[in-house]
Amino acid sequence: MTEHSYSPGALPADRHDPQLATDARRTVMRLLDEVHCDTERVRADAGLVVAELVSNALRHGGGLSAFGAEVTPDGSALRLQVHDMSEARPVSRRTLGFDPERPGGFGWPIVEHLASSVEVEMLPRGGKRIVVILALR
Repeated sequence: MTEHSYSPGALPADRHDPQLATDARRTVMRLLDEVHCDTERVRADAGLVVAELVSNALRHGGGLSAFGAEVTPDGSALRLQVHDMSEARPVSRRTLGFDPERPGGFGWPIVEHLASSVEVEMLPRGGKRIVVILALR
């Protein structure tokens, strides 16, 4: 199994740096290169999902505390983990509703739609872990 991750100690001092989303996306693309994932749709979906997850951690989750990406041993799926500092569960919005000024909530339905599996787990020391499985075939 190939794995790439940022551990809390490996993250830059600024856990709110927008560059983290770009770095995570590049990490996933390199990982997919290693497993010869040549389907453009899969690569585009994986890039979108990882960018959305990390951006949400930065914007709504109090900062990114860890990131991990790995391909399953059989090469059939990509497993993404994003840890942030918030205990608030992601919220889906499909319309602007009563408060069109309230930001966010539109990317989470995209993540749920593209993923084979999505889990949100509260962490004992605070914050949460989001684990997303994306099919590679």
